[in-house]
Amino acid sequence: MKLRSFLKLTLAAAAALTLATGASAQSAYKPEYRMSLVVGTAFPWGKGGQIWADLVKERTQGRINIKLYPGVSLIQGDQTREFSALRQGVIDMAIGSTINWSPQVKELNLFSLPFLMPDYAAIDSLTQGPVGKQMFTILDKAGVVPLAWGENGYRELTNSKRPVRTPDDLKGLKIRVVGSPLFLDTFTALGANPTQMTWADAQPAFASGAVDGQENPMSIFTAAKLQNVGQKNVTMWGYVADPLVFVVNKDIWSSWTPADQKIVREAAIEAGKQQIAIARKGLDEPGQPLLKEIAALGVTVTQLSPAERDAFVKATRPVYEKWKKAVGVELVAQAEKSIAARKK
Repeated sequence: MKLRSFLKLTLAAAAALTLATGASAQSAYKPEYRMSLVVGTAFPWGKGGQIWADLVKERTQGRINIKLYPGVSLIQGDQTREFSALRQGVIDMAIGSTINWSPQVKELNLFSLPFLMPDYAAIDSLTQGPVGKQMFTILDKAGVVPLAWGENGYRELTNSKRPVRTPDDLKGLKIRVVGSPLFLDTFTALGANPTQMTWADAQPAFASGAVDGQENPMSIFTAAKLQNVGQKNVTMWGYVADPLVFVVNKDIWSSWTPADQKIVREAAIEAGKQQIAIARKGLDEPGQPLLKEIAALGVTVTQLSPAERDAFVKATRPVYEKWKKAVGVELVAQAEKSIAARKK
């Protein structure tokens, strides 16, 4: 009888403990998780964030609610501070640019080596191959949980002064660049006057004429209507592409159950695939219809011949060689190998 009573008490205590643990786990979830984005949902980048948030909310039945904070508003618009803020817990999750995070994670400068990636297949050979896996390992060691790849796109050159077809055409132009020393080196090598500026400050600078030009994906150009702030010349040179990374703060990640972690990861991968397709729309189809739409806005679109593009490649090659050492010679060699073996 005593043994039976003891067993009953033991089972009751175990059940109570299980309930308490479950309640504690549930209460550890925040009512809202803050996702940092540089741009809003009018842009493919921001659309990727909305898709991710919607999928997670639906599949976790509302346990994980994500609110988007575009304009990197959680860190007063300074996009180069995003990675540090993510590690510190100021930001819960983000879809971040490899460019913006490269000051803290030097290996991410790989994607900004001038003229490394000649086409979309080259980007995919890196993000979806050995280089992408190695980058995730590096990011994990740097203090975040990387889940999936997205894409901002190829960064094309625009300006208010003249069509650019040769490196000489860039000489003296004041070009807005992100806060990365590699970009300063690249545009200095081309004879331009690079000016570091956040995206929030850039558009008023174009409108006032304080800055002549900038480099960004065409999806940014169209969504931001840069033709309305003097950017009347576009050069399609494909010098750098800008992959995005879906990540979560490590403490936030560990606060979720394994089942919810799986949901968030799978949702990120799915959102990343959708986001890449949106970013490439109008540019990877025959005839590149997006460029025709941009030209119809009164913008001069210059497409370089292989020989013209090669002049830019040669002018920036010393920058490539210098930064290869900073990124890591072996990592760059692996990237070059993957690109050479890509399926075109």
